[in-house]
Amino acid sequence: MLHLVRGFAARGFAVDMVLARAEGPYLKHVPPQVRVVDLGVQRALFSLPRLIRYVRHTQPCALLSAKDYVNLVAIWACRWARVPTRLVVSVHIPLSVDMQYASQLKARLIPVLARQLYPDAYRVVAVSQGVAADILSLYQLMPDKVEVIYNPVVTPELITQSWEPVEHPWLAAGELPVILGAGRLTVQKDFVTLIRAFARVRQHHEARLIILGEGEDRPILERLVRELGLQEWVALPGFVENPYAWMRRAAVFVLSSRWEGLPTVLVEAMACGTPVVSTDCPSGPREILEGSKWGKLVPVGDEAALAEAICETLRNGSPHDPTIRANHFSLDRAVESYLKILVGS
Repeated sequence: MLHLVRGFAARGFAVDMVLARAEGPYLKHVPPQVRVVDLGVQRALFSLPRLIRYVRHTQPCALLSAKDYVNLVAIWACRWARVPTRLVVSVHIPLSVDMQYASQLKARLIPVLARQLYPDAYRVVAVSQGVAADILSLYQLMPDKVEVIYNPVVTPELITQSWEPVEHPWLAAGELPVILGAGRLTVQKDFVTLIRAFARVRQHHEARLIILGEGEDRPILERLVRELGLQEWVALPGFVENPYAWMRRAAVFVLSSRWEGLPTVLVEAMACGTPVVSTDCPSGPREILEGSKWGKLVPVGDEAALAEAICETLRNGSPHDPTIRANHFSLDRAVESYLKILVGS
């Protein structure tokens, strides 16, 4: 969303970034010409009265929202504000899979509410063909209501940042090859399988594993590392401001997720020229890699298959230059596609 905001502003549009609460490490990257609107609430649902007032007072020509709760709140706000704002909601994950891991209340409510409310939106944007198929299956929307727009991942700044230095000693020249994972430390990302696969890799290759990110599964992952005796070979440094520099220096980037929408980190690693291995999870990796053309695909949760794919990639690298494919997920392409539905006829 930050990339889109920057892209819209660069094309001369007046842009507001409306946040439930204006905090977090990315806030400082919002361009100065973009107005940040802080609704000052802790949960998206609580923002509804203030979002209604914002829409009614500002009357934006278009409003773009993302993620399930926020999409529903945005639809309610535009409905009750009664202004001619063109509302576009975006879906970044296959809800049918996400709900399998959600709380019972959320799993019951979100699909029902979305089925009732999504027809109110001007368009529903899916970040991959897999997400689009999921939307059409769940919500019975007309096909012309749903647009597929890949996330704006590759930017000039990403490439520049990827060449910046990294202080971690494992990434210094002449060190052992590093296998890299990145994402929130949650059940969705399934870093448990990645760590178990790495234990198998160590039987054949001298290598190290770094997992970037923070989340509630950190104690589980740290305990597993100790149980497998991998403390000297696995590092979990937490959130880093510039993961791209780590990606460029990694020997292999691994996406071990159980489910995704369109995994941005996979494209980011490819844009840095790093060979990739991914689970064939719903949805996104198969689309990004065009089958296995640009990197190895393995079954979800299969540590043996993941280890074998990592070992083969360590030996042989990527089958093709991954940057060629990554360029299909450029900022310019995404911004132009979004502008067509936000302000086009």
